[in-house]
Amino acid sequence: MNKGYSKHQQRVIKNYYNNQGAISLQRLGELVTDLYLAEGKSRETKWKQAAAAMEKLGVKKQQINHLLGQDNPALLAKMVEDLMAKE
Repeated sequence: MNKGYSKHQQRVIKNYYNNQGAISLQRLGELVTDLYLAEGKSRETKWKQAAAAMEKLGVKKQQINHLLGQDNPALLAKMVEDLMAKE
């Protein structure tokens, strides 16, 4: 990890990777809000971003496909709520 990084930079990088799950979960929560407001092509893009965030969190591919097929932000919001309760 020491590729010319200062100790402070190394700590920041380490903390990022240690908290990557929480960061992905927060991003997914933000995408729920965006999905409620998005329309058309923007909505499709937000769903793709949500799918990527769910994959990072270890959500099963079958559940991701179900949520994408339903195109219902309320279902995604419920899943985010459940994931937050687990942490």
